[in-house]
Amino acid sequence: MSTGKTALVISAHAADFVWRCGGAIALHASLGYKVTVLCLSFGERGESAKLWKQPGMTLDRVKDARRAEAERAAEALGVHDLVCLDLGDYPLELTRADKDRVTGVIRQVQPAFMLSHSQYDPYNTDHMYATQVALECRMIAQAWGHNPGEKVLGAPQLYLFEPHQTEQMGWKPDTFLDITPVWDKKRAAIECMEGQEHLWEYYTRVAINRANHFKRNSGGQASGRDCKYAEGFQSIFPRTVDEL
Repeated sequence: MSTGKTALVISAHAADFVWRCGGAIALHASLGYKVTVLCLSFGERGESAKLWKQPGMTLDRVKDARRAEAERAAEALGVHDLVCLDLGDYPLELTRADKDRVTGVIRQVQPAFMLSHSQYDPYNTDHMYATQVALECRMIAQAWGHNPGEKVLGAPQLYLFEPHQTEQMGWKPDTFLDITPVWDKKRAAIECMEGQEHLWEYYTRVAINRANHFKRNSGGQASGRDCKYAEGFQSIFPRTVDEL
């Protein structure tokens, strides 16, 4: 049952939303949120090595395979709308018109919160560029003078999901989300990403490790909630609350 609430994920490549926040997507979808996933590229050049090793592979065939994987994963997670802009990767580069399209999606979705990559990633600059774009377009979507007459964006939190090598990224989680109730959905989505099978068990281990952190920060062995799988996030903006 829909609550009228929405969320938006801005993913550099077609698989990123699965590894890094698939649990958050599935959990909030189960709570009635309409979650939109905006994929800026398919990761066809830099994140599809398994496909490129097949004889006679072409760029279009890789894109088609990656799109199909993303669509199956989105269905498994309960994504409301999967938007693929097909802007290319390695490097990911957006024009002013491309950014206007992203801003338009943000305004259309009116998300209660947004999710994207860490702000620093020397191993994959597409990732940190995607978050730069997310911040820029979030700002533009808040501007009353941008396309006057459209509904202006409020102030949704931007959560940064976990990068691949956290120690190198300056990423410091301040929020842990229990995804145990929807783990089966995330694992099913993970297994849709056949082009990156080498990451399936890695991100399963990440979820188990973050569950340990969830338990520790919810009270540990004394009074903490049990948790088998979790995801970690870093918030960008201050929170406004009535009670902690």
